Amino acid sequence: MEVAVYSIKGEDTGRKVTLNDDVFARDLEKGNADHTIYLDVKQYLGNQRQGTHKSKERSEVKGSTRKLGRQKGGGGARRGDINSPLLRGGGTVFGPRPRDYRTKLNKKMKQLARKIALTSKAAAGSIIVVENFSFDAPKTKRYLEIAKSFKLDDRKVLLVMNGLDRNVLLSVRNVPNALLQQATDLNAYTVLNNDAILMTEDSVAVINEF
Repeated sequence: MEVAVYSIKGEDTGRKVTLNDDVFARDLEKGNADHTIYLDVKQYLGNQRQGTHKSKERSEVKGSTRKLGRQKGGGGARRGDINSPLLRGGGTVFGPRPRDYRTKLNKKMKQLARKIALTSKAAAGSIIVVENFSFDAPKTKRYLEIAKSFKLDDRKVLLVMNGLDRNVLLSVRNVPNALLQQATDLNAYTVLNNDAILMTEDSVAVINEF
């Protein structure tokens, strides 16, 4: 599959670049593409969690252990001491405990999920290939001009480069709806979580080898 290469001003350079069909034009009818994406995204988001949530249970709440009322005849629940979950300030029943949300996923399945995500974006026409560029100094305004030239200034954009240019990185990170990522770090979640993907020519060569 061939696509046009654009300048950072949004103009067609007249050049074309080939996108590997095995990465950008897979047959999504074969296999269980949706489930593969689900497993990969679930693992990615789970690995971002710290899992340090904790609430105090009945035995951990500080308070008197004296029984407040009679066992029978009180007309209500046998709630015991002041640490009872039935009372305000008491312990929590089955509250969250620290746990590890990390899961393992087969390397080939992660690679497949990434290809499926890229294929879906290519099919939707959300991938734009731009010429290689760099900034002389960090300047958010310069990135916004590039986004505006492609009418992407109000959309979530993933900028993919071959290696991280520090000046470009500093220019992009101040924009709430923009993310810069190296081609080698691409994953299914970041691909799907953005409306459009701007790829430099160099990064396409790397992605074609996925």
